[in-house]
Amino acid sequence: MSVEAALCAARVRYGSLEALHGIDLAIPCAHLTVLLGRNGSGRTTVLRALAGTVPLVSGRVVWGGTDITRVPAHARARRGLALVADRGAVFGSLSVGEQLELAAPGGALGPALDAYPQLRALLGRRAGTLSGGEQRMLAVARALVGTARLLLLDEPTQGMSPAVAARTHGLLGDLAAAGRTVLVAEQALPPALCRAATVAYVLRRGAVAFSGEPAESARFAGAGPVSPAGR
Repeated sequence: MSVEAALCAARVRYGSLEALHGIDLAIPCAHLTVLLGRNGSGRTTVLRALAGTVPLVSGRVVWGGTDITRVPAHARARRGLALVADRGAVFGSLSVGEQLELAAPGGALGPALDAYPQLRALLGRRAGTLSGGEQRMLAVARALVGTARLLLLDEPTQGMSPAVAARTHGLLGDLAAAGRTVLVAEQALPPALCRAATVAYVLRRGAVAFSGEPAESARFAGAGPVSPAGR
């Protein structure tokens, strides 16, 4: 598999605390990769380092074979990288419809509403008035209809019902099958995500504890499959 993006010996610090300890992580092109770990393991920091919202103390960020370590976050976004953060991923003052129109080429909302029919009745609502699960649906829908070729999603199904979460993981798998590269960070590996993913990484305390087949990650405490009724 060819590599879309990678962290190479990447170290990140927040003040005196080192969050990533020189990790190496490769994201295969046109596949879904899952990044697993408990809170504090470094999952979110990996996504931020790739997106450029936190700087590296040392190491490199490579995308498409080019070193982008010093490329700012807004420039990475213009080149086709999209980060769906775990918080603040929608614009609270804009309506659901306005945000989808901004993300979708030509303002075509059909694919987003097909993915999440629940959003149809919410098109006129300001995103700041939505529930947590509805906001996550909107954030993922924007990524689905956008044009970014590298998608980074931090706990995208947080607050969703089990059925909607399973559908979301299937949709992300479909994106990868269509040629886009997807990296999903989760605390555990639900069955639908296990089926959709090609590669899994498990992080522990800022270091890579495992990389390989998603099903094999069950050997690592806190990162194995969960039942369809839970996350």
